[in-house]
Amino acid sequence: MPHVDNGAAVLQRCLTLVKAADLLDIAVLVTEQNPRGLGASVDGLIGERHRVIEKETFDATLCPDFVAALPSKDTVLFVAGCEAHVCVLMTVTGLLKLGYTVELIADAAGSRVPENKVIALARAQQEGALPTTTETAIFGWLGSCQHPRFRDALALIK
Repeated sequence: MPHVDNGAAVLQRCLTLVKAADLLDIAVLVTEQNPRGLGASVDGLIGERHRVIEKETFDATLCPDFVAALPSKDTVLFVAGCEAHVCVLMTVTGLLKLGYTVELIADAAGSRVPENKVIALARAQQEGALPTTTETAIFGWLGSCQHPRFRDALALIK
């Protein structure tokens, strides 16, 4: 993350998303690209209740364990992470090819070089991914201010 452009903000948004997903009982599936060579996920990002899939392919949909862990195709998948122009983009396009609706959380995706992220987001959208943001995703999960966890989720955002 120290090498990712605006890495601290990207990490904070990913943390917020994971906490909100936990609060709202939304499943979190994490992939780690070659963790023995590149290292595991950032400390504090994931917990025991989250499923972690180690992979060697850039496109996670080429990893049988990842595909086996996916929910039904009527589930909208929200994707965030790094690097936006490699693993994130290739996984998003793979999920689209499998028939999923994918929302790419643009402000919770990062790349070392800003231009790589810009192009990745544009390409993902061109391929059919829906661009969104951390706040939009969380408010969408809530549905309304009447949700019993609304104030808890709002506290994560503010």
